[in-house]
Amino acid sequence: MSTITRAEALELLKRHNKDPFHLQHAFTVEAVMKHFAETLGYGDEAEYWGIVGLLHDIDFEEYPEEHCLKAPELLRAGGVPEDIIHAVVSHGYGITVGCGTTIDVAPEREMEKVLFAADELTGLIWAAALMRPSQSTKDMELKSLKKKYKSKGFAAGCSREVIERGAEQLGWDLEKLLTLTLEAMAATEDDIAAAVAAERG
Repeated sequence: MSTITRAEALELLKRHNKDPFHLQHAFTVEAVMKHFAETLGYGDEAEYWGIVGLLHDIDFEEYPEEHCLKAPELLRAGGVPEDIIHAVVSHGYGITVGCGTTIDVAPEREMEKVLFAADELTGLIWAAALMRPSQSTKDMELKSLKKKYKSKGFAAGCSREVIERGAEQLGWDLEKLLTLTLEAMAATEDDIAAAVAAERG
């Protein structure tokens, strides 16, 4: 289990990520992972799940063409243990990155499978929220999310194929994944906003 603290993880993240959008995504996935830990009966590991979420895209800003390939080097340099490194890399499983390499590290633990499934979906849900009058997930209904999900032109960068593969790896149907991830985002929206605000000073 991880020996890195949340403060150390955040410091490492900020060493390699300056873009506010990337930081917000990191805080979003951190919060959603912690919520899933509580929901799925891993409450005593919630901080650990959150740290994995915080660090999952550590190499994306500096090395977008080598996403998930450069991460181990950056994480090891920051003293991050191998279990977290495996989790971070596994969220790219089966995806061919810009340099032409296909990530072959598979998610094994339930935590890793949740990260794989929820990562892309958080982006789609947030894009849907920004189109609402409230610009919030708190009043978003599942049927509204499903309509956006089915619209292939909406948030086209969020791979439905990856999301659906993630649900399959968990043994869930798509509706369960959509429902639980939307619930997680609504429940943690204020926490995410507070983390973003803290970084802006």
